[in-house]
Amino acid sequence: MAVPSWLERLRAASKTALVQDGKRKIHYLFEDGKEMAEEYDMKTGQLVSRKWREKNTLGGSGKWQIEVGEPTSPLLGALESELIKESSSNPVFMRKDTLSSFQWRIRNLPYPKEVYSVSVEEEQRCCVIRTTNKKYYKKFSIPDLDRYQLPLDAAALSFTHASNTLIITYQKPKEILAAEEQLQKELKKIKAANNGDGDCKTQ
Repeated sequence: MAVPSWLERLRAASKTALVQDGKRKIHYLFEDGKEMAEEYDMKTGQLVSRKWREKNTLGGSGKWQIEVGEPTSPLLGALESELIKESSSNPVFMRKDTLSSFQWRIRNLPYPKEVYSVSVEEEQRCCVIRTTNKKYYKKFSIPDLDRYQLPLDAAALSFTHASNTLIITYQKPKEILAAEEQLQKELKKIKAANNGDGDCKTQ
């Protein structure tokens, strides 16, 4: 069965945990040298961010690729005043999950809800956002479903639009909910290093 295989990889990975700023940070190092870093909200157990890093061709660490969470802007710093304003109207695509669903937000999309259509392309294993005014088009995959080798289900997909933001929701299948619950139990057993936060109550 495919479901345990990803869970087994997570179990086999070398893991370290750190509690900092109200978040539990887990770092995974897989046998193939890939790294994954996740952050969970301590109060809700909600996944806040997930990023990946692979070795580059020279064997050094590559750049972190963000899968879940706020995209980091390379423009911050000295160029901020000139460059950020220039591109601030471009659509910003990011994933921000809830406990029961995968969720994507695309900011800076001012068109009304009826302009958008979101569909599942089963053969290509991706979701597609289209607009009737041809102003925005985006294909994106759901890596979690690929890792668990689960099919995409059009009935699990929905979207809404508010405050210039398109919000797309895909209900997590029961297999993933069960696997996440199992994983959380195991992650709680890892002894976390505290970062010396004065107000941290965990021992």
